[in-house]
Amino acid sequence: MLTFILKKLFYGLLVLLGVVLLVFILFQGFGDPARLVMGQTGNAATEAAIRKELYLDQPKSSQFFHYLNDISPVSFYRRSDWKERAVGGIALGGERVLVLKTPYLRRSYQTKRPVGAMLLQALPGTLLLALAAMLIAVLIGIPLGMLAAVRKGSWVDSTAIFTSILGISAPSFFMGIIIAYLFGFVLSDWTGLSLTGSWSAIDMNGQRRLTLQNLILPALTLGIRPLAIITQLTRSALLDVLQQDYIRTAYAKGLSRSAVLWRHALPNALNPVITAITGWFAELLAGAFFIEYIFGWQGIGKLTVDALEKLDFPIVMGAVLLSATFFIVINILADILYGIVDPRVRVK
Repeated sequence: MLTFILKKLFYGLLVLLGVVLLVFILFQGFGDPARLVMGQTGNAATEAAIRKELYLDQPKSSQFFHYLNDISPVSFYRRSDWKERAVGGIALGGERVLVLKTPYLRRSYQTKRPVGAMLLQALPGTLLLALAAMLIAVLIGIPLGMLAAVRKGSWVDSTAIFTSILGISAPSFFMGIIIAYLFGFVLSDWTGLSLTGSWSAIDMNGQRRLTLQNLILPALTLGIRPLAIITQLTRSALLDVLQQDYIRTAYAKGLSRSAVLWRHALPNALNPVITAITGWFAELLAGAFFIEYIFGWQGIGKLTVDALEKLDFPIVMGAVLLSATFFIVINILADILYGIVDPRVRVK
């Protein structure tokens, strides 16, 4: 299993390297970073200093390797300037030092704050939203799929199939607008829900408190598509498993229907469901941009959209790299979960 995990990590690093190259090519070619940092005011000396700091006075290939060196946890710097790019890092060596650090994602063009700190500040909001949306999808989708499989051909099965097709077909941004308008505006007096709001607020005493009421609408909107897919996959996988010989053997041994379903059928039908859950969780972390923007939810998505409007490309680049990292890590965790849930795919 250790060899398998190390191999997956190696492939994940290769994918991440490709993402870094693609992101650098896409965003470093737009506008003049020195002008964006300097703003409307500034002189030639200031512009030259900014260009030197951002390595803009060097060829594109050198700029890429400097960027790769910044975002790598193991980097090489001159001793004179490593502290700026490796906050809290450990330096080893003489004039050229080997630094162990957290990835340095540069600084925002607009606020001059470190991009890593800004993303970490916005990350709890996105994680909370994605977890809530996936919790809704799993807690409703798996029982609904089981019910549809057990009662195949009934009105329950037909209703589950029809609603799941609608859920898969409806784009998230469209459903977000409809749900926000209907429950956050038209019916707000009955629902008590607001059109926009974040996961925390400042009370009368100046203390920050958790406001989960604002989480309901964006989490419901974000969870519709994974809910529909999990329902369909659970139904299809369970129908296939229920035709197997060991299910008939379990019934012949006198086991109850609930025991057969929960102890024998469901665990063997969970592989495609786990794939959907893990894949969609990564998708929710990376794809909540429009939902966060529609509902004013303070997370990485809203931060990235705001940065795009202001041409603040370091934030956009950092958000894309963070999303890619989530995809890779969650896919590795999914492969490990396969072996835990289903002994047939365990790696010796």
